Amino acid sequence: CYVQTSLEQAKADAAVDILIGNNKKHELVELLKEFEEKRKKGRSNAETTYEGASYKEAVVDFDGKTEYDKLTISKTAGHTRAFLKVQDGCSQFCSYCIIPYARGRVRSREIDDILAEAGRLAAQGYQEVVLTGIHLSSFGMDTGEDLLHLLLRIHKVEGIKRIRLGSLEPKIVTEEFVKELSKLEKLCPHFHLSLQSGCDETLKRMNRKYNCQEYRKSCQYLRDYFEHPAITTDIIAGFPKETEEEFETTREFIKEIAFFEVHVFKYSKRKGTKAAGMEGQVPEEIKTKRTNLLSEDTKKMGREFAQWYLGRKVTVLMEEEMVIEGESYQVGHTPEYIKAVIKSDDKLENQMVSGKVTAVLPGHILLLGRDSTENID
Repeated sequence: CYVQTSLEQAKADAAVDILIGNNKKHELVELLKEFEEKRKKGRSNAETTYEGASYKEAVVDFDGKTEYDKLTISKTAGHTRAFLKVQDGCSQFCSYCIIPYARGRVRSREIDDILAEAGRLAAQGYQEVVLTGIHLSSFGMDTGEDLLHLLLRIHKVEGIKRIRLGSLEPKIVTEEFVKELSKLEKLCPHFHLSLQSGCDETLKRMNRKYNCQEYRKSCQYLRDYFEHPAITTDIIAGFPKETEEEFETTREFIKEIAFFEVHVFKYSKRKGTKAAGMEGQVPEEIKTKRTNLLSEDTKKMGREFAQWYLGRKVTVLMEEEMVIEGESYQVGHTPEYIKAVIKSDDKLENQMVSGKVTAVLPGHILLLGRDSTENID
């Protein structure tokens, strides 16, 4: 992203050998080989230098149309859950965000390519895939398809037992969309709806494309069609011109929605964005205070959400072993992405286990009773 947004500055750095933009990552190996071959052959520096830096420049200008960067995987670092990127770029131009300049406009991956990768991941034993993208909700807007159509296709991939969605824009979460999602038994009821602020005036300055009432409706649709969905979000504290009144409005809105988790960030200037030049920049100490207050507010919500599962049966995709105070626990996540543990010496990695929740541990971790569990693979 640095190369893409600050090319001239990167060129001026004498320590730089190769500059590669965001849509050329698939050429990384070839560019490295080419550079090394030229060095080995002892060619003149004049052939590979530019303003004092020796490099091969491979940067795509995102002002024009660019294709989806063709990168694929069949394995990831984890052994149970794989991240499946289906989209790149963003055309929203929120006032605080540099991404449209760093990653370009919306580009969707071909569905057949996505399905092929999902099939390879399933063949490697991955039972869960997480669909990701820079702006996932925009999938298909450049190809005439949409995210729901993609989900219906992935749902048919043999071996994939869970489909989890990355961050969504509230505008895509209509009643029709949610109703169709609720029919997909593999879909995890875990929805990250980007909010950023719970105050309409702040949302306008951010150039977000929804208001609080629309966001509220989206959350209600999810709760109408799913029994107990986990709704999570992001909040920016201390956005330019955010008054105490606006901040308190955000706090009240967050409490009203009752999220499972809220990721709170202090506003940070991004050079080249509209917000960076706005008047009314909030002092650092006030941003820190507001961030801390929001973080404290949301801890209680997480505990209350997890308490709902006491005495209920949940299904957990087990991931790893954890030793706590000398005791061996097997750890995994529910479809709602709540961490759950079972006291057991058995190796349960990448197995689906069902059991009754007997306690909620600190950090809203669910404890499953060993006598109640069963392997459901």
